Amino acid sequence: MRQKSRNLSTLRRARRTISFVSQSVCLLYCRVTMDLSWLSSPFALLLITLVVIGVLKIVAAVHRTYFYWKDKGVPYMPDSLSSFMSGWKLILSRISFVDHFQYVYNYFPDAKYVGIMDFGTPGVLVRDPELIKDIMVKDFESFPDHRSFVDVSAEPLFGKNIFALRGDRWREMRNTLSPSFTASKMKFMFDLISECSHNFVNYLVDHPEVCHAVETKGAFRRYTTDVIATTAFGISVNSMKDQDNEFYARGIEATKFSSGLLTIAKMMLFRACPRFAKLIGLSLFPPATSEFFKKIVGETIRAREEQGIVRPDMIHLLMQARDKEGPSVHKMTLDDIVSQAFIFFFAGFETSATLMCFAAHELAVNQDVQDRLREEVQQHLAEGKGEISYESLSKMSYMDMVISETLRKYPPAIITDRLSVKRYELAPSRPGCKNVVIEPNNLLMFPIHGLHHDPKYFPNPDKFDPERFSKENKDKILPYTYLPFGHGPRQCIGNRFALMETKILIAHLLQKFTLKTTEKTVEPIVYTKKLFALEPVGGFWIRLEKRET
Repeated sequence: MRQKSRNLSTLRRARRTISFVSQSVCLLYCRVTMDLSWLSSPFALLLITLVVIGVLKIVAAVHRTYFYWKDKGVPYMPDSLSSFMSGWKLILSRISFVDHFQYVYNYFPDAKYVGIMDFGTPGVLVRDPELIKDIMVKDFESFPDHRSFVDVSAEPLFGKNIFALRGDRWREMRNTLSPSFTASKMKFMFDLISECSHNFVNYLVDHPEVCHAVETKGAFRRYTTDVIATTAFGISVNSMKDQDNEFYARGIEATKFSSGLLTIAKMMLFRACPRFAKLIGLSLFPPATSEFFKKIVGETIRAREEQGIVRPDMIHLLMQARDKEGPSVHKMTLDDIVSQAFIFFFAGFETSATLMCFAAHELAVNQDVQDRLREEVQQHLAEGKGEISYESLSKMSYMDMVISETLRKYPPAIITDRLSVKRYELAPSRPGCKNVVIEPNNLLMFPIHGLHHDPKYFPNPDKFDPERFSKENKDKILPYTYLPFGHGPRQCIGNRFALMETKILIAHLLQKFTLKTTEKTVEPIVYTKKLFALEPVGGFWIRLEKRET
């Protein structure tokens, strides 16, 4: 009854708003026409026309926002003034991205899905694990794509990567890149990654002055830079020693995203007017960044061709795909190859570094967890005569528990999405509601952070508890409530790579150091409102205390 009353109240407010706007337009028109001298001015007529058109568009948008999902009988957002204000607070960086979507997730706790508006586009926030399974796996052919943020012609560096590609073009690229992340390729790359990890930790050992207060985001980004440079491009970089190397500098430039008004305005313009965005030279990334990756990929390909170099990595597989011919084969260009290399760098540079930051933070805060994990690491070091092999890392069960719990509490993506390509009927969201038909190009969003922090699925969700993923407990987790890398055919292709580079670094850090908090450590974490991704206000800070080994 309370919900029904609230909906009626919202309906009355919306109608009053539309009535008020309509009356205002009429009053404005009357006042203007009273003064006939205005009518003789072309500028005034143009101004009046633009104002009337603008107001009518606002009226239509308000009507659509309030009534689109209501008319379909779906629990919907916004259905109150407070939720409408929450959306604007997000745009103006007055509320964090994660808090906004947590608010939406919690608003209808008994609903399987919720109707939302994504900047005027109807969308569905899917909350029910069974329905998530249907959409991501069982009925994948109806939802095979992600939505696009940018037009390929306007921003090829981002628009041609595997995450953004659609349909057959995505399938072709997925089949091309999948062999890069098989167990045999991971094993080949392990030694390269392990060397980067050793270099990173040894630098910290040799420079104790930097260990008193380490801003881990900047430090771990340097490590991920080295890892990607060697595994994807065959270039040896030591970013801790060479602080100003161009790989690292371009990574920083490429990941300067904020959730502020300017970034959102850019994305809206890319989506709504791609030709205009291209015409005015609008770009998500600095032109120098795009040119750098084109140059480095082009030089890598040229050197391999001239010197007959063969490395079983992503660049080699893309070169092979480029040379394929046939009527059904999409001819791969340098832009295609650069875009895949860039998204691998982009994801590995930022997302993997953030995972490492949260893992280090929780180990510093929870000394008992850190001590137990160190015992496991030391056991495998003893068995491997001071070294950790690919096989021994794979056997570290408690390491896997710790990283899995880190991914639960701090998922790399707060939400993920799918785009419908066919009409699809959803069962009622809750008793008393209607079946809903999803139309082609409708957006479906999956609240990963919301699911991971739902006490119905993960009791006491704000507590860091690796035991949730013990051998005895992990099978009790309800399927499709734990989605750190998505699920189904479009789950993150590089998740095994990210886990491997994270685990080996944590193992080497624990071998040499005890991780402790500092006065700058934010606990409990308060998220910044300026970024899309999860990050504490003031950044990530820990202290590294050298161990006697």
